Amino acid sequence: MHQNDFLKGRGAQQNVHNRFERHIYEKRADFLEFCRIEGELSDTNKTEYIPIFPKTIVNKVTSPDVGMEYSMNPYQGCEHGCVYCYARNTHEFWGFSAGLDFERKILIKKDAHLLLEKQLKSKRWNARTIVLSGNTDCYQPAEKKFEITRRCLEVFLKYRHPVGIITKNALILRDLDIIKELAKHQLIGVNVSITSLSEQTRRLLEPRTTTIKKRLVTVQTLSENGVPVNAMLAPIIPGINSHELLPLAKKVSENGALSFGFTVVRLNGAIGQIFTDWIKKAMPNSAQKVLHQIQDCHGGTLNDSRFGIRSRGEGKIAEQIHDMAKLARKKYFSTSVFPKLRTDLHEQYKDGQLKLF
Repeated sequence: MHQNDFLKGRGAQQNVHNRFERHIYEKRADFLEFCRIEGELSDTNKTEYIPIFPKTIVNKVTSPDVGMEYSMNPYQGCEHGCVYCYARNTHEFWGFSAGLDFERKILIKKDAHLLLEKQLKSKRWNARTIVLSGNTDCYQPAEKKFEITRRCLEVFLKYRHPVGIITKNALILRDLDIIKELAKHQLIGVNVSITSLSEQTRRLLEPRTTTIKKRLVTVQTLSENGVPVNAMLAPIIPGINSHELLPLAKKVSENGALSFGFTVVRLNGAIGQIFTDWIKKAMPNSAQKVLHQIQDCHGGTLNDSRFGIRSRGEGKIAEQIHDMAKLARKKYFSTSVFPKLRTDLHEQYKDGQLKLF
């Protein structure tokens, strides 16, 4: 593949077929040739924001190995474009492709804060940590324009309800005022995703994300302001970032993270095709080596759907990764503990203000 054909600024390099759709969309060579002759673009590569209006916003997480009870997603699809992202497959339920559509057709839930408030005021609701977001990044570029996540955090603070955040964007620091207030009541924990210390690797894997330097500053700033931070060093991809696990753990510890988590990459559903196409174009010289090592972690395939094993991997390579993680925890996190969030404050604030009687 010629380097000029690589779609810069995106992770996926194609729109793979949606398994729920009968028809297949493809760009034919004669169409591309017509565009070249006419001097027209076959693809503008622009991001489209599409408002949607769900009836509920809080989701019960039924997977036993995800580590959260409830989640909510202000956005579906994610412009960050992380090529390995497990959430890509969910875009197919909306009638889109898990490939480029996932990065370019972003569904916006403008009423998310109102739906959240309704949920928290329900007499049947008992406080449990709700994670922003279990699927796509709540601080992706769209948040700068729509500020839905900020409004949701205001609701969490108003009702004194625990909330977790998962993000790889420094935009979270915009909302430090609210986050600090939540932290004072032990109502928030933040998970900052840092996949590599190499900017070259970051640009390839996660093309529209915050730089590594800014993410480390984010960890440090949150920690200095009393906000507990867990670093998500995930996914670990053999042959790409697996050699970085120890230095990553050391770096996030130095910047104030209290703990770290990781997963061994698995390429479920359409992501196997997306990742394979991407790595052959982005890293042609090491593509087969990386793919074989991923397969070695999952019994010869790119994916394993078994609960409890799917994100841990099996085999010698996975075992080596887990050994490094054990060493990292012993060396850099032996005395730090990520605190449990409080759930006892919410009942007093069911109507939005402290009940005196």
